[in-house]
Amino acid sequence: MTPVFFVLGALLLGVGLWRMDASAERIWLGLTKLGWLLALMWPPSAGGVFWELLKSLLESFAMAFLGTLLAAVIAVPLALLGAGNVIGNVMLRFSARRFYDGLRGIDTLIWALIFVAAVGMGPFAGILALAVPDIGVLAKLFSEALEGADRRQVEAVRASGANRVLAVRIGLLPQVSPVMLSQILYTLESNARSSTVLGIVGAGGIGLALSDRIRINNWDEVAFIILLILGMVACIDLASRKLRLKLIRPAS
Repeated sequence: MTPVFFVLGALLLGVGLWRMDASAERIWLGLTKLGWLLALMWPPSAGGVFWELLKSLLESFAMAFLGTLLAAVIAVPLALLGAGNVIGNVMLRFSARRFYDGLRGIDTLIWALIFVAAVGMGPFAGILALAVPDIGVLAKLFSEALEGADRRQVEAVRASGANRVLAVRIGLLPQVSPVMLSQILYTLESNARSSTVLGIVGAGGIGLALSDRIRINNWDEVAFIILLILGMVACIDLASRKLRLKLIRPAS
């Protein structure tokens, strides 16, 4: 059956590309223009505004950090409402989970356009645009982690005379906190990339500088900004990996 599925997949891909007007001529012309743009990007240049670009990059990082932190703080209580081993009411759990879907079902850029219209241009709109969909994503992941925890620890705490709140606080949350921290760190890495795009729609950060350079064909400065973004993402990835190794898997 594998060759049949492969042939069907190849046919489906071919028909899809044809319907999207992805002809061989268009692909060749696109690659040729891409090569020309890459040539214009060398050598990268800051255009004499290195410190301004660095400030915008730090603003993007601040948006990612604050957006992730805000999302994590709100997602924890929402996750408890959607966890079957915490909330017994089926309708309440169902409503909480559909609320997660509503938040994460809308893309960050759409939220950015909404918040730019609501609160004005700037990094505050970017923070909200990152936080809102992440609340839905993290709440869903947290609730699944809570449901996968060992029930015996919770039952042992309840058997000692603790109420339901203490059982969750002492018997359940410590089990899943390493997983939750790992998910928060991954979300921070993702938001560091997303925050660089939000400036294009006026939500602050280095994205505005990037879109301005593309608009006026300053491709050497575009390359420099891209290198700055790659450096920031690489640093965040390295730092979060070390933090995970230190806090989630401590040395015995």
